[in-house]
Amino acid sequence: MARHRRQAKTRLDPISVFGEVLITFGVLALLFGFWDVFWTDIQSGRQQAAVAQELDNQWDDKNPRPLTEPAEGTAFARLFIPSFGSDFNFSVVKGVSDEDLTKGPGHYQETQAPGKPGNFAMAGHRVGRGSPFNDLGLLKTCDSVVVETAGSWNIYRVLPIDVAPGDRQAEAEKCMPPELAKKISSGEYAGVNGRYITTPSDVNVINPVPGQQRVEVHPKDDAALLTMTTCHPQFSNKQRMIVHAALVRSEPKKGGELPEELTKGA
Repeated sequence: MARHRRQAKTRLDPISVFGEVLITFGVLALLFGFWDVFWTDIQSGRQQAAVAQELDNQWDDKNPRPLTEPAEGTAFARLFIPSFGSDFNFSVVKGVSDEDLTKGPGHYQETQAPGKPGNFAMAGHRVGRGSPFNDLGLLKTCDSVVVETAGSWNIYRVLPIDVAPGDRQAEAEKCMPPELAKKISSGEYAGVNGRYITTPSDVNVINPVPGQQRVEVHPKDDAALLTMTTCHPQFSNKQRMIVHAALVRSEPKKGGELPEELTKGA
């Protein structure tokens, strides 16, 4: 009579199971990281190219429609940061929803327009989705930030970063008119740093005077500021990195002429 060998039952080793689970989660994390960084960059690049083309078409239109407030998600301005290289330029869209920010930097619609007294505030991603604000941490005092609109160039300079109060005005005067340097070094503006880290709940950073409670603009008294907000640190949204800059001048567009900040990289 043939003997039947009994097959030994495979015993599940808890350590092996735990190891396989960790490997599985590791693979999933890598796949998510690839999607979040690389694939969303590709998608955002396509959407940024589309809104940039729409903006070019709008500005080149010989018979433009009457001026109206741009619809949410549509581009209305273009952002340049010369210290990030001559190829850094992004079309800015209205709105800061997830869908809006997939297209590029978004304008907080409750804040002011470029070049106007108050605060022209934008949000942008730091990782994936085009990462327009990935390098905000590299900006230095007096670096230029240029915003192009349909009819003008608006040139801002980053406010003093980590400068002693007594040295703030002298530092600002290196790139700003004396009157403006004095203004941003005193009164309500004395505590407005060029770059800092704060919490997501600190919504006052986009107010006409960052850090102050008031939301109404005082056109005769308020400086024209620009604010950029992004997540901090990278791959986390626990905090926010904030950059503030002040308008040093606006100049009308003349044909294909560029402001010197874009030709000299200042």
